[in-house]
Amino acid sequence: MNAQDRTALNRLIQYLKPHKGLIIGSLLAMAVVAAAETSIPALMKPLLDRGFTGQLNSKLWQIPVFLVGLALIRSLAQFFSNYLLSRVINSVLLKLREQMFKTLLNASTTFFQKNSASHLINAVVFEVNNVLSIMGGMLISLVRDSLTVIGLIGYLIYLNWQLTLVVMIIFPVIAFIMGKVNKRLRVLNREQQTLTSELAYIVEESSAGYKIVKVHGAEQYEMRRFMEKAERLRQFALKSAVAGGLNQPITQLIASMALSVVLVIALMQSATEGTTVGGFASFITAMMLVISPIKHLADINQPLQRGLTAADMIFALMDQPIEEEESRKANMQSLENAKGGIRFENVGFAYEQETGRKDALSDVNLDIKPGEVVAFVGPSGGGKSTLVNLLPRFFKPSNGHIYLDDIPLENIILSDLRKQIAFVSQDVILFNDSIAANVAYGAVGPEGVDRGRVIEALEAANLSALMKELPEGIDAQIGDNGNRLSGGQRQRLAIARAIYKDAPILILDEATSALDSESERQVQDALERLMAGRTTLVIAHRLSTIEHADRIVVLEHGHVIENGSHEELIAKDGLYANLHRIQFSNA
Repeated sequence: MNAQDRTALNRLIQYLKPHKGLIIGSLLAMAVVAAAETSIPALMKPLLDRGFTGQLNSKLWQIPVFLVGLALIRSLAQFFSNYLLSRVINSVLLKLREQMFKTLLNASTTFFQKNSASHLINAVVFEVNNVLSIMGGMLISLVRDSLTVIGLIGYLIYLNWQLTLVVMIIFPVIAFIMGKVNKRLRVLNREQQTLTSELAYIVEESSAGYKIVKVHGAEQYEMRRFMEKAERLRQFALKSAVAGGLNQPITQLIASMALSVVLVIALMQSATEGTTVGGFASFITAMMLVISPIKHLADINQPLQRGLTAADMIFALMDQPIEEEESRKANMQSLENAKGGIRFENVGFAYEQETGRKDALSDVNLDIKPGEVVAFVGPSGGGKSTLVNLLPRFFKPSNGHIYLDDIPLENIILSDLRKQIAFVSQDVILFNDSIAANVAYGAVGPEGVDRGRVIEALEAANLSALMKELPEGIDAQIGDNGNRLSGGQRQRLAIARAIYKDAPILILDEATSALDSESERQVQDALERLMAGRTTLVIAHRLSTIEHADRIVVLEHGHVIENGSHEELIAKDGLYANLHRIQFSNA
């Protein structure tokens, strides 16, 4: 086992420590099972040596009673060991999943850009089970089977140490084989893990984009993509099965060879040393019984390697840096209710994966007053979305500073900062829950939802008719990402969520695009109510929607090249005026 495996194993053991009582109880039950296994061959010798001579005739009734009692004790001990172990494993599973999901919720934006949703789902839902297979498999095989092997080997030595030496030869041979197979399994398991995530990603993409798949008749293309990856996964699974499956047949072959040698030596001893039939039968029985737990110990290698590979993935995810460490909060400033003044000073930003390319933003200087409506326009890739994503600290500026009410953003507690911001995007994200839960999103449990405010927010977002249409009202379920609602209703529900939050700063990212005229009118009306009295940052491609903004900022290649009202920029006859002419000439 290499250093990485030992580290992963030690970390897993830390999760077991709070359950020491249950583990000790399970280990004791396993010890009883092992002792019962050892008792079977020990009973053979007196039974054969004395029973067939008539010496036990008066006590024959005790034999079935003893055997049934031994089987009962063994069965009960095995049940309790499995039950106690299951309680430990499920408790650790819950803890691991809790910590993993907490890490996901607190991970940086960059982390989500680097990892697909399918990879994260695979880690949190499936791979964690592989980790726990280590705990169950190792505790059962390494404890119960090890104790059984120790007990039976001890009895074999007691019966005939010369024959036992022959049996012991198989252990180093098996260990050598396991060491060779181990490296191969490690590589194959990593490949399987990667391919499983990639296969899940294809399913995720095809399911999410089912409309595009159907319209373009791309079923065969998606099927080919899926089957290519599935076939590669099958090939690696077979390779793992071959590599892991070698342990058991080789172990059996070596055991058979050892058994043959033992039989020859035992027959020779019986002629010279008077080995009894009972002693030989007892030895052979113990030897045959020891082979099964040895095979189990040999077979643990494959799931162990699979589990350790999964553990590496799990702990790599859990070790991701979170957005804001708790220790930093002591030196940061809390903010209950911001006025909404925002200032950008010499702000620049470059994405990590774009090293060597032009900065997404460069030397941005803006001063936005509380309650002001500022629109950001410009060609695609100009830096509009990047600029507004810096405000909730999804990203940190590469240089320069951003201030909220004259406080540097990095000095404000992150949760307090985000309480000041509401966000409405063209890519509406809704949750498979009730209307009320979506509007009051962030409330902890139904008891945290202010139903009166929910209804007011829905009315302000022009959704009164929707509430009347649905028998369940605000408790109606909206389906996966609101698929039971129309596009306009989904957009207005997102606006109702922002109204309910009642934050002093509002970010609108092309919130009226891709809607029909009637829906757009209703959405625009709801937006005007939402924007009242709030500092509003609007990203717009359709310039007709932002002509009445207090100020329009034009971005190109990450630079602010124009800044003023609609009338001022038209009079300036620069990039904004040109974009305006193009849009209206096309219209």
